[in-house]
Amino acid sequence: MWDAAQYLRFGDERSRPFFDLVGRIGAGQPGYVVDLGCGPGNLTATLAQRWPQAKVAGFDSSPEMIDAATSAGYPGVAFSRADVTDWVPDRSPDVIVCNAVLQWVPGHDDLLVRWADQLNADGWLAFQLPGNLDSPAHAIVAELAGSARWRGLLDGVRHNKQAGDPAHYVQLLAKDGYEVDAWETTYLHMLRGADPVLEWTKGTTLRPVLAELDSEQAAEFTAEYARRVREAYEEGPFGTIFPFRRVFTVLHRRG
Repeated sequence: MWDAAQYLRFGDERSRPFFDLVGRIGAGQPGYVVDLGCGPGNLTATLAQRWPQAKVAGFDSSPEMIDAATSAGYPGVAFSRADVTDWVPDRSPDVIVCNAVLQWVPGHDDLLVRWADQLNADGWLAFQLPGNLDSPAHAIVAELAGSARWRGLLDGVRHNKQAGDPAHYVQLLAKDGYEVDAWETTYLHMLRGADPVLEWTKGTTLRPVLAELDSEQAAEFTAEYARRVREAYEEGPFGTIFPFRRVFTVLHRRG
């Protein structure tokens, strides 16, 4: 179950890659803009502000996220529950945005090819996802889940798979009529507060793990994880530096 409040706890840090991504979309007057995996809807609302003439729709598989987005009352956006893996547009989109979602979708390459082909002429597809799998924050989760203490309980948990290299998405999507721009950025987030890396990962990476455990087990796993990430990410006088690599791709289907 997704917790919108926990996810938004680091809203500034999580929103920065979104704005870096959509800033490279060159659409002028799109008619239909889609945000796939819209989460709590706060970033989808900025698409409606940028393109007020467009029909803007946000889709997410989590009922908790859709409830949060709908209850916020963002003007100019319609939110619906849908899984990105089988979403089919009711009309050809002019812009598709998918922000920090595809790491949870095995085989997402096939989806990206399909979405690109569903665009209108002069349409845009923009997506970004973490490429941070080798970081201590993720490696420690995998190590603990695979340990003798937790293996039996967590063997079936699906961990997110993260991004390919930028070149992978260029090779996947480039063809006649398609212009593809891909790049990567490593952000150095300065996180503050007690156990900030734990709090960050509770909103994403730890979510499927903790969902499989009862309250006592979750507390035990969390305590051990917190101890280890405190050792891996030392707190400084101004906070804890948390490097986070992301991979971006923007495709333009020329008219």
